[in-house]
Amino acid sequence: MNPSAKGWIKKLLAEYNANTATPVSHSLKDLYNELKDCGFVYGTNFRTIFNRVESTDLTHEELCKVNMILSFLFVHEHYKSEVKFVDTVTDFYNIVDDYKSSFFEELFLGKKKSFDLLESMINKRIAIDDNVITKNFNYFITNTLLFVDVLAYERYLEFGEVTDSYLRDLEATIETIIFAALDLKQEKTKYDESLIKLFEASFRYHNRERLHYKDVIPKITNPLTKYYIIDLVCMTFWTDKVIDEEERVFLNRLGEDLHVTNDVLLKATDDIYIFYTEHKDDIALLKSRNMVQSFYENSSNMVKKLINRNKKRLATEMYESKELMVLLTKSTTRSLTDEEQKRVKDQLLDIFKSIPSLAIFMLPGGMLLLPIVIKYIPNILPSGFDDNRVDEE
Repeated sequence: MNPSAKGWIKKLLAEYNANTATPVSHSLKDLYNELKDCGFVYGTNFRTIFNRVESTDLTHEELCKVNMILSFLFVHEHYKSEVKFVDTVTDFYNIVDDYKSSFFEELFLGKKKSFDLLESMINKRIAIDDNVITKNFNYFITNTLLFVDVLAYERYLEFGEVTDSYLRDLEATIETIIFAALDLKQEKTKYDESLIKLFEASFRYHNRERLHYKDVIPKITNPLTKYYIIDLVCMTFWTDKVIDEEERVFLNRLGEDLHVTNDVLLKATDDIYIFYTEHKDDIALLKSRNMVQSFYENSSNMVKKLINRNKKRLATEMYESKELMVLLTKSTTRSLTDEEQKRVKDQLLDIFKSIPSLAIFMLPGGMLLLPIVIKYIPNILPSGFDDNRVDEE
């Protein structure tokens, strides 16, 4: 299952159904805790919820897509909706988002409320920056407020409708409380500034009027919404890895106003500490890389994924290019001349033309990724290709 290729949702549901012969009962609170543990609530995904599907070699973005669909599916099963799953989610997004299309596109989509339509909707919601090349130069961060969609979808299934005003009020409530917490800090750190930008970019509506804390508190009645807002506040307090006295007073006041127990507050602070400590080297908000480091790190991960997914076909194409194999073999014992390097690049690009998912290397700037490609090529060739290679454990 490849969440970056067409048809991934249908394949995901097939794998999910194949692995759930004996259904396990979980509550909506269990779902929320899973979404928090896997990183979905915090904006960076590291695994799939309940480990129901194979997630090896998926990127953070792809894991986010999978968890988004699985969350909707879980809620759909919880409410035992008689309407087909894909239909309910596409109907939901058609209500809460503006998916304009031409007359001919509407005719096409009307004939089949398809998986393709849902995939395009999810793609639109997941990404903050959808520029392929920009992703490599900057930290690519998925929308950190996607759980708002899960809350809205739950309301849609429970009451049969969800309004634009509900979503506006929910986002305004979250914004009001988050920025009330951030306002406690006299000086903003780089983490604070990045977090503010992330939240601002994640909001669906950008013309909201800032409300007052006392006015939004009565609107928060859903238990999952309460947990979610408390966890987002804990994210804002993470700068120095310590919740100081003033921040503790705010958190305790928030807990009292939302009528949650002290155990809920303690769990929220413990969970953010554990999650950020375990993944501090993999969360963009906690990193301070320069542009070159960011480019190399993100590009390496993307190239490695593409090579692993296409290694059989890529290896076959390379075997048929005898000159390329000779040059690559020489590169393991000496530096190639400028002319030889040019021939390697040209022949690699010719091969990439024949493999659709490697077409990214044909885009402007794709040539910059070729040195990283060559770094990973030995992993798909026989061990005899490089006698000095030592496999890492």
